[in-house]
Amino acid sequence: MTRRIEHSCVTTEIDDEGIAWVTFNRPEKRNAMSPQLHYDMEAVMMEIETDESVRVTVLTGAGDSWSAGMDLREYFRETDNDPTAQFRSFTANKHWSWEILSMSRKPTVAMVNGYCFGGAFIPLCACDIAITAEDAVFGLSEINWGILPGGIVSKVIQDFLAQRDAIFYAMTGRTFDGTKAVEMKLANIAVPRERLEEETRALARELMEKNPVVLGYTKQAVKAVRTMDVEMAYEYLRAKSLALRFADTEDTRGRGMEEFLDNKTYRPGFEPVGKKS
Repeated sequence: MTRRIEHSCVTTEIDDEGIAWVTFNRPEKRNAMSPQLHYDMEAVMMEIETDESVRVTVLTGAGDSWSAGMDLREYFRETDNDPTAQFRSFTANKHWSWEILSMSRKPTVAMVNGYCFGGAFIPLCACDIAITAEDAVFGLSEINWGILPGGIVSKVIQDFLAQRDAIFYAMTGRTFDGTKAVEMKLANIAVPRERLEEETRALARELMEKNPVVLGYTKQAVKAVRTMDVEMAYEYLRAKSLALRFADTEDTRGRGMEEFLDNKTYRPGFEPVGKKS
């Protein structure tokens, strides 16, 4: 049975498969991110992280937008002369959209159903996987407002895009579609809009076939080594691997070895190790 959790600007539905469908819910503002949306998302992400029934998190938007980025009026203008409000909203934004989301213990999927602009690139890039509608519209429009791609938008587009693409789209403010987003490695998969939810659910189910502890450690390891040199990566991955063997109480590694070496029942690369009986 689906559980529905309502916040002022965010709706969460946790279905009986263990998928949390988190929806930015300000369609009249193209889901622009207000301070309240950031407070709501901070609460939502903490709830999801500690809810054992949630296996995969999907972020999407109500209506025809994923998110138009930061709400210029509420996030910027109304806090310009209020340092306390600015600190609270800026900190909540950083906390949920990068610190929690990028290193969540659970798989996170951005299901981009429409417009994705500016500050929305931060949670987009923080998600592990991005699946987009082919006709979704992406853009870095800050140049047209006389502002920089701030927060860490400039950082994440440099990390995810080729430098030429990052600078080109930041300097021109031009838009591009979901197909182009996949071509530039900003998203993994582009599908017709009418198949977006179906394909996202299929992907979530594929992820849920894996051992959740191994899945969490794997994503954290792959992300962490990005900024390490080779020697640091060797040391870190050795320690992370040992920690995983301790944390995985189902001993997926041991069972995989037994099924592959002894029982000859497991073919790596074709399906996950069998579930523990």
